[in-house]
Amino acid sequence: MENWVAFVGMVMAILAQASNMVVTKVAMSDGTNKYILALYSNAISAFILLPFAYLFHRSSHLPPLTSSIVCRFFFLALFGCSGQIFGYVGIDYSSPTLGTAMLNLIPAFTFILAIIFRMETIDWRSSSSQAKCLGTLVSIAGAFTVTLYKGPPIIQKLSLLPNLPIQLLFSSQSEWALGGLFLAADCFLSSLWYILQASTQRKYPAVLLAVLYQISFSALMAAVFSLIVVKDTSAWKLKLDMGLVAILYTAIVSIVIRYTLITWCVWKAGPLYCSMFKPLGIIFTVLLGAIFLGESLYLGCLVGAIIIVSGFYGVMWGKAKEEKMEKEGGGSGGVAEANPHGSELLFDHKVPLLQNLPQLTNKKLPL
Repeated sequence: MENWVAFVGMVMAILAQASNMVVTKVAMSDGTNKYILALYSNAISAFILLPFAYLFHRSSHLPPLTSSIVCRFFFLALFGCSGQIFGYVGIDYSSPTLGTAMLNLIPAFTFILAIIFRMETIDWRSSSSQAKCLGTLVSIAGAFTVTLYKGPPIIQKLSLLPNLPIQLLFSSQSEWALGGLFLAADCFLSSLWYILQASTQRKYPAVLLAVLYQISFSALMAAVFSLIVVKDTSAWKLKLDMGLVAILYTAIVSIVIRYTLITWCVWKAGPLYCSMFKPLGIIFTVLLGAIFLGESLYLGCLVGAIIIVSGFYGVMWGKAKEEKMEKEGGGSGGVAEANPHGSELLFDHKVPLLQNLPQLTNKKLPL
């Protein structure tokens, strides 16, 4: 029964992510400022999480909130908030379909960063290491394909919202490529977020409180950035329009509900099982984009998505085989590395590459 609940929960979480991309795209095309959207969605999410976080952890022994932990939360929020904004800009220039396809780059970028920070080791004689390296290269090649080659439409537009502005339905090749670059930057920042989050969770395991602090920092950063960038005072006013719908949908569905679902599913079914649902987002986004945005599916996006997903599963296969070998060999699955400053960096091989749980604390949120 729990397996079925985990299956349904992951499908709902991926659907929430895909639908949030479509909702935010409609809102931005309707005139909602992307930076204000990031600010209000994070602020509302923090307000919603505040009572639940403290009620959930009220009877547990919390670790001390040291300056080192606070600095970690600050940088996690910095990576998350920057990635969220880059994701919004990328979707604004391109489409939710491209955004969902590019999300499958996160495991590849995380794997590269894990090697750089000596959190992953490469044994060129091992088939699992070869699969992870090849899958990473294939995913990056797919990202270049989907970004630089738009191609002809293979599914024509069909919209239930005929009053959408014409610029929503068509974007130039240059805007498409620019959007892809912003989305790739979003994925890279998300990977940095995973790497830092892996060690932070060991030092501060109170998950909901950690998420609350990060989202609060993200809201403050978005507020400072918006005050600098957004000069139009009318953009700050909340109205009964699609912008308000997008803000509430992002805060409640994409952050709070989706985070809870994936947290529970990772706990019950494991991170590898949950990671296998990622490519479902492409299917959901194509269908929702075609119905509600009148978005055409282009050949370049389809081919690039297939390449990225192939690389994604190559990395996942290599990681799964590595975990199986560790279990059979009685390995602990974790190592401790010393950084140049002498402090110990704890890392569990299962966390940074496969863990989906952190996606729900910021953009991932909405991305």
